[in-house]
Amino acid sequence: MKTDISPVSVDLYFIPVETRIPLKFGPETLTSVTCARVCMTVADRQARKAQGWGETPLSVQWAWPSKLTYQERHEAMQLFCRSLAEAWARFNQQGHPIELGNAFTESILAELWQQFNERRATRDKRREPMPWLAALVCSSAFDIALHDAYGNLLGLDVYSTYNAKFMNKDLSNFLEPSKYNPAINCGAKYLAPCFTRGSSCTSFAGKYPADFLKFPPAVKMPAWHLVGGKDLLDESELTGTEPDDGYPVLLPDWIKQDGLKCLKVKLRGDDSSWDIDRLVRVGKIALENDVLWLTSDFNCTVTNPDYVNDILDRLMLEHPRIYQMILYVEQPFPYELQENQIDVHSVSARKPLFMDESAHDWKLIRLGRHLGWTGVALKTCKTQTGAILSLCWAKAHGMTLMVQDLTNPMLAQIPHVLLAAHAGTIMGVETNAMQFYPAASAPEEAVHPGLYRRRNGQVDLSTLRGPGFGYRVNEIKRDLPEIAASFEK
Repeated sequence: MKTDISPVSVDLYFIPVETRIPLKFGPETLTSVTCARVCMTVADRQARKAQGWGETPLSVQWAWPSKLTYQERHEAMQLFCRSLAEAWARFNQQGHPIELGNAFTESILAELWQQFNERRATRDKRREPMPWLAALVCSSAFDIALHDAYGNLLGLDVYSTYNAKFMNKDLSNFLEPSKYNPAINCGAKYLAPCFTRGSSCTSFAGKYPADFLKFPPAVKMPAWHLVGGKDLLDESELTGTEPDDGYPVLLPDWIKQDGLKCLKVKLRGDDSSWDIDRLVRVGKIALENDVLWLTSDFNCTVTNPDYVNDILDRLMLEHPRIYQMILYVEQPFPYELQENQIDVHSVSARKPLFMDESAHDWKLIRLGRHLGWTGVALKTCKTQTGAILSLCWAKAHGMTLMVQDLTNPMLAQIPHVLLAAHAGTIMGVETNAMQFYPAASAPEEAVHPGLYRRRNGQVDLSTLRGPGFGYRVNEIKRDLPEIAASFEK
């Protein structure tokens, strides 16, 4: 199509951010993060050019859980980002961002990731390879910038381009229907059902992402607050070392200030007594403060479904009201789904069970559905392209959606909430950057106040307007650091 684009140059920035309070990820604790920000210039077939922006926190502890030092993993991810900047600038294919993003991920990114790990092993055979999830996180800022640039070039909201008018290929070129389970709920709104066990659903031929997205998107959404493992629940836990910066410290104060109705509770996954106690304590605070919903996040440390089942069953018997408040359970089991094919039907029989860290792409979501997972937690940090394709596959097969946070500050918050606004989630969007580093987003908050402060338990997207992701980046008064890498075709 004449609207097809190709990258022509890339600038990469690294923006350091310090947390005001620690955030626990499994056995590790996050106290700072580096955000990769990308400015990508694209050109169409008529040589018209436009810039786009993308940003992702390089959340080392989440993307690369390991006993390696934080510094080694952090430096490796930054180095990989520099390699990606050159690769994206020299990527010669033309097309729609979803076509380009998918092609880059399946070919260039996969090859670079393999080469990167081979070089690490050559230098030291004991060196642990960088996980694929970390590679996706690094690439996501570039992929997001590509989508933004395309919208900017056309003067359109990028979500309005995910259709036959702008795409050269329909979804059958990217996705395959499931061959597991006969269309118990294959999403008849989108695809005709299967009729025999083992057969696949009708193809995705003639379908485009727009067929699975919500139009018009939500303007306001319920906001989920993260109750981290180190977050303080009441005054008895105060030590006098807490930050005095005008933001709440205790959970009840957050609930009252932001009007919260949804709480996500981080658990350990290897200490059932602690996990039950944490859920009950948070649940009682929720009940006292008119919170409606809870969800439990076991941090991917569980290896036996009975661990989760026993906790849920105890809650149902001993604290039925708190049990009722749990809307879904998030990713209790290990990241690598192919290596850990655990049958989880017993868990999802109790509560909806959402894939998160395991849901790298639609193929793994397909495997997860076969194993008993019923929902998918989407994240833009696995690329905008991947999130959109995963959304389409999941909706077509009757899976419920959520959009989860990577503690997204600054520009990273905007594609994140826009994905949720177009996805039709089970309940709003998780958004917690304002808990852990609110000051980092001050320039963006001046332009989009409803996105960086939660009011009446919601985020407000009404200030997003214009082409691309509607950043209004020219109005945001942010001083960027020196360019870390810059490449042109």
